[in-house]
Amino acid sequence: MVHDSPERPTPAPKARRGSKSDLPQDDLTLDTSDVDPETSAAEEEDDARLPEASEDTVEVVAEGTLSIGHAAIENAVRLAPTSPGVYRMLNAANDVLYVGKAKNVKKRLSSYARANAPLPARILRMIAATTHVEIVSTMTETEALLLEANLIKQLRPRFNVQLRDDKSFPYILISGDHWAPQILKHRGAQSRPGRYFGPFANAGAVNRTITALQRAFLIRSCTDGFFESRSRPCLLYQIKRCAGPCTREIDFPGYSELVREATEFLSGRSHAVKELLAAEMEKASGELEFETAALYRDRLAALSAIQSQQGINPRTVEEADVFAIHQEGGYSCVEVFFFRTGQNWGNRAYFPKAEKSFTPEEVLSSFLAQFYDDKPPPKLILLSHEIEESALLADALSVKAGSKVEVSVPKRGEKKELIGHALTNAREALGRKLADTATQSRLLEGMVATLGLPRTPKRIEVYDNSHIQGTNAVGAMIVAGPDGFMKNQYRKFNIRSEGLTPGDDYGMMREVLERRFKRLLKPPEGEAAKAKENDKADDDSFPQWPDLVIIDGGRGQLNAVREIFENLGLTQVSLMAVAKGPERDAGRETLFMPDREAIKLEPRDPVLYFIQRLRDEAHRFVIGSHRKLRKKDIREAGLQEIPGIGPSRKRALLHHFGTLKEIERASIADLGKVPGVSAESARKIFEFFHAQPG
Repeated sequence: MVHDSPERPTPAPKARRGSKSDLPQDDLTLDTSDVDPETSAAEEEDDARLPEASEDTVEVVAEGTLSIGHAAIENAVRLAPTSPGVYRMLNAANDVLYVGKAKNVKKRLSSYARANAPLPARILRMIAATTHVEIVSTMTETEALLLEANLIKQLRPRFNVQLRDDKSFPYILISGDHWAPQILKHRGAQSRPGRYFGPFANAGAVNRTITALQRAFLIRSCTDGFFESRSRPCLLYQIKRCAGPCTREIDFPGYSELVREATEFLSGRSHAVKELLAAEMEKASGELEFETAALYRDRLAALSAIQSQQGINPRTVEEADVFAIHQEGGYSCVEVFFFRTGQNWGNRAYFPKAEKSFTPEEVLSSFLAQFYDDKPPPKLILLSHEIEESALLADALSVKAGSKVEVSVPKRGEKKELIGHALTNAREALGRKLADTATQSRLLEGMVATLGLPRTPKRIEVYDNSHIQGTNAVGAMIVAGPDGFMKNQYRKFNIRSEGLTPGDDYGMMREVLERRFKRLLKPPEGEAAKAKENDKADDDSFPQWPDLVIIDGGRGQLNAVREIFENLGLTQVSLMAVAKGPERDAGRETLFMPDREAIKLEPRDPVLYFIQRLRDEAHRFVIGSHRKLRKKDIREAGLQEIPGIGPSRKRALLHHFGTLKEIERASIADLGKVPGVSAESARKIFEFFHAQPG
């Protein structure tokens, strides 16, 4: 978004997904096996009227602009089919404003073309921005729903509900390609042989469950390379979290039985597994084998710990996802609970992007199909609100799953209790979100008062760089706004300049900032690009131009960045440098701004705490980026880069630890146990892998 200040250079328009050249054209018949199922935002039934506008939602739209939009839609109506299909409304710059589907495309578009129809403000704005409409015909309404949802996820039109967090969920994998199966966390394509259990709500839930399963069933978690290289049991065997199959502490039949029990437990037969373990414990105790009985007791305790962490475990619901939505303060929160094999595998709160005029039913309807774009749907989906197209959505998800999927709103019994529990969590999560947003707004207003900023910043960019003696140099930008950290806006910059002196922080910062702002300053090309720039001025999406740029450093870094900005012609972006306190103590930072005396805030000042959070987040992100780059180089170079480590010691290390990753994890004491590795060599190896970047 371009700010109102006329002096600010006009940024180049960022290419938005949605150019018509990238999309299927008219009269395309789709094969549903190749289409990911999603659904539209706020779509009414084909024969239903568009929602009427209330007095407090109507906005004044320029009559001339609205007439242009009506004319464009009327032109599309003349050519529109009366069969099912998907339509896309685009502006003059070919940005997709809205994606919708209809059983009868001509009839649906006609409802938008009525000049005197009482429409909500968001629809009037959409019509006013529309210059042309593109239509794709489909064989059935189900195909239209699948395509519509796919395009919403791909293009993110501003007038549709958008699911902003679409990360894949983690699973637990018990591998099937080794005689001693491994238990591990898995994301992504399920291509490795084995049994997959999930989805789990987050990585933390998976990690806790795996740890408890290791205690209960003693299944290994080490890599195959580490497993094959062992000559004695590892620490996990000593602390009773592994049965030690690597050194044959347990035989093949015994380990296979442990794997079978773990699989049974994760498959929903936990009660039978616990009864079996309890019987074995009683048998061992009766035979006076108290050590064996204690082992079974600990395994039973681990299983109980898993189920206590899971919270509610329904008796009548074996496989279901539960969705509950709560709206307040202009925000929507969708709480999702996962139940598989009769167990609660966690929950997560989502805050989809949607205008205030969307009803809970409309938001939930659009959210559901986008949610299942890259996830297999369960047999049962329970909702807190009745959605208009539940039957159509169930058909679409059934096509995706290859089996029947039921979508329902429970009215009584245990399923109704699950919805009530999810609603409580949605209400509490949204309450926390609103509290955080209010706190963030107060902090931003506090920055304006404390630092004398010209406006409340909508976008803050913080820059930092990291390297070790000039190697693997990387710069990073983190972004914050009224809703907190905007992680989808973070960027990292691999330093490319060949003439930089190792450790030249000024030179690295210059490259990062020039690459970042030259892209924004690139002038638009042609009339379409200018139209896109004008349209962006009214866009309510997150702005691309920062109001405030923060760098880690003192007056020298500030002056260097100021010179860079002056050379680029950037005079309207506020700058600030944050210098660490004496001995790098938090709370004693000094703030530097152009043409002003240094600012020292009280250690407990909320604004200072906020600035520290911004600086620390940038430091965390850039350090993580640097370490990933360095690890990649280490993997490619091997151990030859470590001074004093020749081929013989390299072979000894790999034979002892199995993989380079395990060598990296090892302590100095463990490294010193490798034949041929002295205490000094062990220290050098450890410091090589754990050197702190600058």
